[in-house]
Amino acid sequence: MLRSCTPRSGNWWWNGIFGQSVWSMSLERRRQMIEPEHQQLSVVRQCELVSISRSGFYHRPTGETALNLELMRLIDTQFLETPWYGSRQMARHLRREGYVVGRKRIRRLMAKMGLTPIYQRPRTTVPNPEHRIFPYLLRDLVIDRPNQVWCADITYLPMRRGFPYLVAVMDWATRKVLAWRVSNTMEVEFCLEVLEEALARYGKPETFNTD
Repeated sequence: MLRSCTPRSGNWWWNGIFGQSVWSMSLERRRQMIEPEHQQLSVVRQCELVSISRSGFYHRPTGETALNLELMRLIDTQFLETPWYGSRQMARHLRREGYVVGRKRIRRLMAKMGLTPIYQRPRTTVPNPEHRIFPYLLRDLVIDRPNQVWCADITYLPMRRGFPYLVAVMDWATRKVLAWRVSNTMEVEFCLEVLEEALARYGKPETFNTD
């Protein structure tokens, strides 16, 4: 129901029931506000006021096909058994069941159902707000000899199920890996072991650069 049309920030706003702006309403709610038989405002003008296109007013979304509904039922059943299945694994499962489906289709259906796979995500860099931030010493520095600058970093190695963590210490001048370790948990101990091994084998560097 139309109550008032007032300019605001150079745009026309339609204040409806309770003075709520149309930008805070859903598309379906704005579509319901349009009155095709309105005596003063045409459908085109009403669409402009509620910020939807005329085609958006006349368009009526179609429901899912019978096949998609069947696929959604199978996805829901399998997801209860394997909640770590993403669209790729779910598509493989359905193909094994005899359905000719692609990953994009399954991804759309899973998104519509609100299904998100549950799995452990890598967290390789989580800074502690209490840690001291040191100045960057390598800007415009010429690195041309061993043990001048070392670097260290940690990453993860993707595998079929999960991932291990890899930490390595390298010499910037020679690009040599001085020490490395692999662990299935991101604990501080295996990082310290790598550093201690590198120091024991090659001595102390002038600068040690890490994240």
